[in-house]
Amino acid sequence: MDNNRFTRWQKKIIVVGGGAAGYFFAINVSINYPEYEIVILEQGRDTLGKVRVSGGGRCNVTHACFDARELVKFYPRGEKEMLGPFHRFSARDTMQWFEERGVKLKIESDNRVFPVSDSSQSIIRCLEDEALQNGVKVITSSKVMAISMDNPRKVTCSNGLEYDYDLLFLATGSSKYIWNLLQHHAIDIVEPVPSLFTFHIKDDRLKGLQGLAFDDVVVISEHGSYSSRGPLLITHWGMSAPAILKLSSFESRWMAANKYNFRIVIDFLPGFNIEQLISMGRSQGGKLVSEKNPFNIPRRYWTKILEHLSFNKDLRWADINRDAMDDLVRELKSASFSVSGKSTFKEEFVSAGGIDLKEIDFKNFRIKKLNEVYAAGEILNIDAVTGGFNFQAAWTGAFLAAQNI
Repeated sequence: MDNNRFTRWQKKIIVVGGGAAGYFFAINVSINYPEYEIVILEQGRDTLGKVRVSGGGRCNVTHACFDARELVKFYPRGEKEMLGPFHRFSARDTMQWFEERGVKLKIESDNRVFPVSDSSQSIIRCLEDEALQNGVKVITSSKVMAISMDNPRKVTCSNGLEYDYDLLFLATGSSKYIWNLLQHHAIDIVEPVPSLFTFHIKDDRLKGLQGLAFDDVVVISEHGSYSSRGPLLITHWGMSAPAILKLSSFESRWMAANKYNFRIVIDFLPGFNIEQLISMGRSQGGKLVSEKNPFNIPRRYWTKILEHLSFNKDLRWADINRDAMDDLVRELKSASFSVSGKSTFKEEFVSAGGIDLKEIDFKNFRIKKLNEVYAAGEILNIDAVTGGFNFQAAWTGAFLAAQNI
């Protein structure tokens, strides 16, 4: 681009990162200040990659939680800091923003919000069209190699091009390279570790059960700092689904410190206490344990439990002694599994870490130590459980930065 064509009264704004936060900031600045020149620099060949794969390609835009005090509870890191911002730009505001631009949205039974089209292209097309219509320039294959914060203020890219700027917005997500550049400017960075991941578990009770789902379980690790409740899925490599992902998010640092080797305990029947389960079992009388499962546990897993406990197929409920009944109830209420590793959840990699939150002015998402430099999205040490929450943090931070520059 030719920097000489800027007039003196124009502000030159460079956005580093062509993701959700980068586009949202650029569009909202261009709407508020059409005289500003705004350029998005994206290191890859394409932009909005995470938007494209989010929600299995449907794009989980946000989560229909409209009370800021409840919304922040889904953020293991950033709960306190995001309370004020969510009061000023909420999930409801996000939905209204997209719907005003022709994207019809729907709220599903678990409160996740998706486009009615069930295609992330609806969100991508909206952002790209708005950027184009408002004069935002997008330059791909432009990896930022250096940032000068002093005069002359400029960004140097891998293709040899340099761009001077008046204001810089950083939306690079989990970019160690950019974090390292910021550290050279005395910005504290919290060392990143993975968040939102599935568990590797090798256990005879899970063999051959991949694809088997439980609607409602409670999972807790031996660390015991967070009790995660929700659906659970048995996979080829172990366990996944919200109950596991939420636990991985809230205890990500502890799990990383333990090199992803630890034990978890699962309550497969959180709606019942031990006495109720014993009574339900005893009430089956002379019925075969292998044939009569009164606990609504999936039959395939019920069979695995009985094999694990070495219960005879001809055993009747009336003949189970107290010790055997205790063992059975333990498998239902506090089954222990050994975790031996992790896997990224689909393609939706999220990390815990980034710019230390004490470095940010959350009224406008400005980096306090730097002049006219702002940041939002996963570049900050803010992350959440799965369900549209990470996008909401990005939309909110980008919008408030755009409103308050």
